[in-house]
Amino acid sequence: MNKQLLIAGVDEVGRGPLLGEVVAAAVILNPKEPIQGLNDSKKLSEKKREDLFVQIKRCALAWSIANASVEEIDRINILQASLLAMKRAVDGLSIKPDHVLVDGNKLPVWDYSSEAKIGGDASEPAIAAASILAKVSRDRQCLEWEKRYPGYGIAAHKGYPTKKHLEALKLLGPTPLHRKSFSPVRQLIVQPSLID
Repeated sequence: MNKQLLIAGVDEVGRGPLLGEVVAAAVILNPKEPIQGLNDSKKLSEKKREDLFVQIKRCALAWSIANASVEEIDRINILQASLLAMKRAVDGLSIKPDHVLVDGNKLPVWDYSSEAKIGGDASEPAIAAASILAKVSRDRQCLEWEKRYPGYGIAAHKGYPTKKHLEALKLLGPTPLHRKSFSPVRQLIVQPSLID
């Protein structure tokens, strides 16, 4: 008799990298079409993530992927930009959820009934699905950025501050993708950045 509650899971990817957008996704899974193997995207192989990415888009009742730009990250800080991307992802769902589960310990400012769940990407299937959509989307962006800015190794390190990335940053200077508010980039900002 009770209507099935529509639960959306939300997660973001890309808070730690020195470059690129932060990407968030929101997913409302279909209880009649359960997806096997959902887990925190970081615990899955790239092949498994890609397979699940297709399944989630096909089987979910609704899904949405959104981001916050490098300019927004630099203007309002990475935490606020992450929350903004999450809000955009939920707002972008074709169905309004009854309740939203957010990975982590902070909630965006919004009118949705919601709760934050630390480790939710490993315990809540809808959050796991969102983490997979966000991760695959951002990883694909990194492949595009690699073509635009060769020499930084973006496809390999995904923008995280690895030794190779920091060396390339010192040698080549920041690209327009680099987050100027992040310390390793900010320290180099006196040097001319590459033109897009």
